[in-house]
Amino acid sequence: MNREELSAAYAAPGRHYHNLAHIEDCLGLLAGVDGLSAHERDILSEAIWWHDVVYVPSRPDNEELSAQLAERHVRADISSEVGRLIRLTKTHDLAADDRLGAILISIDLSILGAEPARYDAYAAAIRQEFIHVSDADFRAGRAAVLRRFAARPVIYPDAGFAAKYDRRARDNLARELAALS
Repeated sequence: MNREELSAAYAAPGRHYHNLAHIEDCLGLLAGVDGLSAHERDILSEAIWWHDVVYVPSRPDNEELSAQLAERHVRADISSEVGRLIRLTKTHDLAADDRLGAILISIDLSILGAEPARYDAYAAAIRQEFIHVSDADFRAGRAAVLRRFAARPVIYPDAGFAAKYDRRARDNLARELAALS
């Protein structure tokens, strides 16, 4: 799979948030991260490109399938690390000393700390991706996910992202939770 084929996957029908704009936003945030070697930047760039390549809201194994595809298509010297990072995006849990994992997870979750109007557009896009789910079930499931993030002592494991996004993320989560109840 080349970049054109990856881009086409992200343009598939039904992708309202997990689309090419999300990848471009993530790559833009990566560009602003200082202190990375070229090798680390390559790993993170590939992890970003591949982390949502498989995205079917009704499937529980999107991250695993995305990781497997990445491992088959990226350079052999980085494939296992790219796959490992992609797998972290399922739970967003990582070891305290996992610097690359902290950066990837923080980039992936940056939308939670967006300006309120952008966050609301993201939340609406997520609803569209789960349009097959009844309103009651969606509200319950979405609220459970948001509560898990809100209950974390640290939403953004990278300190720079935490300083920039944590307060607004918590405000956005509280606002959406209130709207869901």
